[in-house]
Amino acid sequence: MASKPRSNQRIEPSFDGGDARDEDDFRLDQEDRVVPGRAKASAKGSGPRASRSAPRGAGRKPPRKSGFGLFRLIRRLFYWMIVLSIWGGIAIAGLVIYYGARMPSADTWKIPARPPNVKITGVDGSVIANRGATGGEELSLHDMSPYIPMALVAIEDRRFYSHYGVDPLGLARAMVTNLTAGHMVQGGSTLTQQLAKNMFLSPERTLERKVQEVLLALWLEHTYSKDQILEMYLNRVFFGSNAYGVEAASRRYFNKSARDVTLGEAALLAGLLKAPSRLSPARDPQAAEARAQVVLNAMREEGYITDSEIKTAMSAPPTRAKSYWSGAEFYAADMVMDELPALIGEVKQDIVVETTLDMTLEKKAEEVIATAISKNASKYRVSQGALISIDGTGAIRAVVGGRDYADSQFNRATKARRQPGSAFKPFVYAAALEMGDTPASIYNDARIRIGNWTPENYEQKYNGPVTLAEALARSLNTVAAQLVMHAGPDRVIQLARRLGITSPLQSNASIALGTSEVSLMELTAAYASFQNGGYKATPHLIRRVTTPDGKVLYENTYDTPPRVLEEKIAVDMNYMMGQVIAIGTGKKAALPGWQVAGKTGTTQSYRDALFLGFTSNLVTGVWFGNDDGKYMRKVTGGGLPAQTWKEFMVAAHQGLSPAPIFGNGLPSDQVLPGVGQGPLTVSDIITGDPEAYPEAPPGEMPDNPNLAPDPNLPPLGEAARPVPHRSSLLDILMGE
Repeated sequence: MASKPRSNQRIEPSFDGGDARDEDDFRLDQEDRVVPGRAKASAKGSGPRASRSAPRGAGRKPPRKSGFGLFRLIRRLFYWMIVLSIWGGIAIAGLVIYYGARMPSADTWKIPARPPNVKITGVDGSVIANRGATGGEELSLHDMSPYIPMALVAIEDRRFYSHYGVDPLGLARAMVTNLTAGHMVQGGSTLTQQLAKNMFLSPERTLERKVQEVLLALWLEHTYSKDQILEMYLNRVFFGSNAYGVEAASRRYFNKSARDVTLGEAALLAGLLKAPSRLSPARDPQAAEARAQVVLNAMREEGYITDSEIKTAMSAPPTRAKSYWSGAEFYAADMVMDELPALIGEVKQDIVVETTLDMTLEKKAEEVIATAISKNASKYRVSQGALISIDGTGAIRAVVGGRDYADSQFNRATKARRQPGSAFKPFVYAAALEMGDTPASIYNDARIRIGNWTPENYEQKYNGPVTLAEALARSLNTVAAQLVMHAGPDRVIQLARRLGITSPLQSNASIALGTSEVSLMELTAAYASFQNGGYKATPHLIRRVTTPDGKVLYENTYDTPPRVLEEKIAVDMNYMMGQVIAIGTGKKAALPGWQVAGKTGTTQSYRDALFLGFTSNLVTGVWFGNDDGKYMRKVTGGGLPAQTWKEFMVAAHQGLSPAPIFGNGLPSDQVLPGVGQGPLTVSDIITGDPEAYPEAPPGEMPDNPNLAPDPNLPPLGEAARPVPHRSSLLDILMGE
């Protein structure tokens, strides 16, 4: 009996045919499959056996190769890159439209005006300084040294002449370089973009500013030529040390115009643009030179220069510049800028200021002051000095406001007020002469007492009866004190005012010894009234102000000064001050072949020492002292100041024929027994136009019939007849 199958036993179906098969072989033969198009093929086969003999994998699709999958991946990446690029372009276009809409209409865009420049020139037309926000005048590209634009393009924007304001290739190159270096090495901005940023935009780094920079660069390229863009860039870019524009930078670092810079200097200027303050030769000459060599190599790579030119440029010594503008002429430039607003108002355009400064004399004055201090600083405990030299019209020919302008820009010749000491005595003596005294008047040099004040002579000795001429020559304090009490302090002050002293003066007896403080400039100008025969000499530096095309905005009128001293008084004062040089305290100021008159001055405890003197050609004042008021070591006016005065005046008179001072160094009773008559008249001393000087306006002088202008008195400035190779002072000042 057959056993029942288990409930969990699987019973497989079987299909018995004519052929013996395995029980578990469940297959469909080829003919059993219903596949369209295969019926005929089945008939051609060998039957079921032929079908069973085919391999198991027959008819399946072969597997794909791995290369096909990589290609598909690259294709998909390329696709998405295109998609992202399109969307990125749309986003960028949107940003450009958005930020562009925030800008003013392009129709209103214009190049902002360059800040006005004040070009200051000497009497010979040479440039003293450029002042204003830029520090230099604007030059055309063709006026500059050709090396400057070459160097700039080579180092900053090699594709400048081929791109359209934005350089994608340059930007890509900069990105690759920066990524390779691991830090910022190159910038991708073109020169046009840099110009747009400097002229129109703030320095902040934002996406909006960058977009606006690109738009403005495209506008600049569309509106201006490449050379115009390059010219604007070079005239406006910052070169460090407060120099804007290539002309200002050239004068700042090389003391020359950008017209004249060499290849090496041009490379240095172009190299500064990477980091103007850090690479400035005034701060780090070695770094500036190293950067210049990089620029030279870039110029060679671009084919602008040859290897031999590089070798020559690199052989030049490194440029060294002081940390501040240096040169005494900058004291004069400061004076011009202080005076200019009162003459022409606000400066709104480029102007040219023609001054009376003689740069030859200016350099000599700077030299003698600096040398005197450097040689005597420790010996005499002196640290500062000043000098000012003018002619008889008051025109300033040289001014030195201190030992070194780079160290201190305070002008001690014009702004510092110091006690003049005995250098004030000529005004006291002139007041006494107006009271009726003469150089031969006798006064007793003896101990006197004025209230609680007892003046003493420098040597603390007394000479008894002396003439006024001798008393002034020896600078006797007791006689000066007697004269100021005789004439009265107020009369002395009035006379000093007429001659040009404007500082406050104390009306007391000690004014005789120069206790009231005055500036060296006003004191020197007042002495000019003695030198020129009694006319007021208003100190002035600005002769004419014009626009660059020659339009006159201002011209001084100091060529017709009023008379402030009687001719007789001027002659007698010149005689007495001549005795100061001949036999008195100013012997060290004597000039071989020239008549000289002047006066020494020394203040209490040797805090100040001065010498003021003149020839027929120039009036010059010299001061030495210390800014903190500390006393020097026995420096008197007849010592270091007189010696320095002589050194300057010898150089100033080189090439000029000697001429006598007004009055020929004689007292008036020998020169002018009657005004315009005598053995030696004024017209015998100086010749010129008798119509030059009108009468003084009311109030300039006390009532005196002898103070009317002498019709035979010639104009100022003609006292010295020059040798053929030099013009007279008046000729130079008047441009003849």
